[in-house]
Amino acid sequence: MYYNLMKKSEILRLYKNYVAPNYGRMPLAIVEGSGCKVRDADGKEYLDFVSGIAVNLLGHSPAPVAEALVEQARRLVHTSNLFYTVPQGELARELVRLSFPSQALFVNSGAEAIESAIKLARKYHHDKKNGRFEIIAMENSFHGRTMGALSATGQKKYHKGFAPLLRGFRHVPFGDIGAVRKSVSKKTAAILVEPVQGEGGIVPAPAGYLRALRELCDKHGILLIYDEVQTGMGRTGKWFAWQNYGVRPDIMTLAKGLAGGFPIGAMLARRDVMAAFGPGTHASTFGGGPLACASALAVIKTVKQKNLLQNVKKISKESERLLNGLKKKFAQIRDIRCVGLMIGIDLEVPGGKIVADCLEEGMIINCTHDTVLRFLPPLNVKISEIKKGIKILEKVLCRNIS
Repeated sequence: MYYNLMKKSEILRLYKNYVAPNYGRMPLAIVEGSGCKVRDADGKEYLDFVSGIAVNLLGHSPAPVAEALVEQARRLVHTSNLFYTVPQGELARELVRLSFPSQALFVNSGAEAIESAIKLARKYHHDKKNGRFEIIAMENSFHGRTMGALSATGQKKYHKGFAPLLRGFRHVPFGDIGAVRKSVSKKTAAILVEPVQGEGGIVPAPAGYLRALRELCDKHGILLIYDEVQTGMGRTGKWFAWQNYGVRPDIMTLAKGLAGGFPIGAMLARRDVMAAFGPGTHASTFGGGPLACASALAVIKTVKQKNLLQNVKKISKESERLLNGLKKKFAQIRDIRCVGLMIGIDLEVPGGKIVADCLEEGMIINCTHDTVLRFLPPLNVKISEIKKGIKILEKVLCRNIS
């Protein structure tokens, strides 16, 4: 039941006085959510197609996650990684079974997972005494805000004000295998790539690209790292986006939707690679805690039981059909890109005003790469909700670009 004891103005005043100003927040104070919908402090309901930026995999306040948290909290909330716990072991087993022969290391976020992957790649080659430490990453990529992840990110706008960045990163155009080949040297330790660039505008890897990267890595003894922080856990219609291409990584990072809203990150690596992380080489106080792992196990179980990967494919196909109808109506829509429930609408104009107007009409979306409207609904979104959202978008587009 909806309730709120604070007015929106009071909540905003709290933030102004006491919270760091590092976010450009929407003028919305959310106090309650269920499924695909949220309510603000004034009682207005919104259709949420951002899902905490691909985090709320089962929507807001999913019962399986809430129940798993309560049950686990009654048993054990936290213990350090100096000990063993059942949820962490079971989650590692599930992720390995769903992905590739590997071992899992748990952290608290996507950026931490990327930091772990960077450290592991360097440690692996350090142990081989081959002098390799450089990582080739892609232009327009996004890997996180911590210094290592930021250095790997291929968008200069995120670098501004934080120089000098971590040395040892080279950036090449995404999808250009020739550019990668030219950048490989005797110092190359790893190639880092998102199978689908999320913050870069919902851009999938071209056909054959990941296969060519795999062959290049195998030829030169380079590690292939997939950043699946946004794309993983079923968002593209497969458990992991690379499975759409059939090309295994050596290292993979996960976070966002993994625990359905509870903070967690994971880094999986081939056993022989993970062996470089012996005791004392890397750690996380809260990484893989019982609550986070219990939540993630509940998410995986629900995706399986509810057959949500099939729902992703069905909803994606229908969304693409409906959005291509809008594309025919509005000449300023350049492209529609649907990769499962990573949906991008590429415009010829900035999308900020459209996002704001959609919010006024009761729908939450966002804009990435300045001109790409991004939809990231939960995996259990309904056709009726998608149709309602696209109707709102059509109304707003009529007002802005017709």
